[in-house]
Amino acid sequence: MKRPDSLDEVAAWSNDRREFHRHLADFLDQFRIDRRLAMLAVEPKRLGSRFDGGEVCDAYLAAVAVSLAREIRAAPPDWAWTEDRKLKHPWFASSGPAIRAMLLWESPAPFRERNLFVSENALARA
Repeated sequence: MKRPDSLDEVAAWSNDRREFHRHLADFLDQFRIDRRLAMLAVEPKRLGSRFDGGEVCDAYLAAVAVSLAREIRAAPPDWAWTEDRKLKHPWFASSGPAIRAMLLWESPAPFRERNLFVSENALARA
């Protein structure tokens, strides 16, 4: 099965949050092989109106674009900085006060800037 070759394909191929996470994981694997800025350049279609939690995925895609661009020492794409790719209310990758406190502390800047609170290794693949 073909892996997504861009963040735009991740969004285009996703019809729910489960698919989004699967396609994003496959994309991360492909990006770690190819490491091309072009894989981040095209603005992904919006998911906020397509499925529940899609607005979180929209912000997540922007955070991923910034994180991966920095990883390859390139300028992040302009679309990743738009205000509508930031959540109005904080979103935590896990619930519970102790875990939330940890996520507040360790969430990488591209995610925190978009009101997403994830683990420091959110983009790591085993």
